[in-house]
Amino acid sequence: MLWSDPENEPPEEMRDTQAMLRRLGLLMAVAMVLAMIVLGVR
Repeated sequence: MLWSDPENEPPEEMRDTQAMLRRLGLLMAVAMVLAMIVLGVR
């Protein structure tokens, strides 16, 4: 992670990890909303 790195885009692993994290965050948000609905209905 040097500033003198010529290429600007992150490595493949970083992009994969970021995509996975984004998907995980979405899943967590959906799960939270579902839990709120279920708890609200009861």
